[in-house]
Amino acid sequence: MTIKEQLIIANPTNILKLRSSHPESLKEMIEIDLAKRMQDIEAGIQRTCDRLKQFEDRYQRSTENFVHLFTSDQLQHSLDFDEWLGEAWMLEKLQEKQAILKEKNQSINVSPP
Repeated sequence: MTIKEQLIIANPTNILKLRSSHPESLKEMIEIDLAKRMQDIEAGIQRTCDRLKQFEDRYQRSTENFVHLFTSDQLQHSLDFDEWLGEAWMLEKLQEKQAILKEKNQSINVSPP
């Protein structure tokens, strides 16, 4: 069994085969789309980090410390704290999406028909 066959058997849901009479054009189109998505995610990460910094400056504590205190019920709920927690959650989700896109961008393989 080849390595490719082993990978297909080990994780068949992560493979998408595309065939095109113009594989380089298709690959370029996919790469452009992934690059645009990556730009959008990176812009979102920057905005979220800026917002987290505002909360950290206002309340003189790190987001990590705030999340720990808030989730262990050591802080009372407030609109600011709810927003801060939402921003922290958003950053985590954006970073996960960024990692997935980086992985996908490295594994683009388009074959001729």
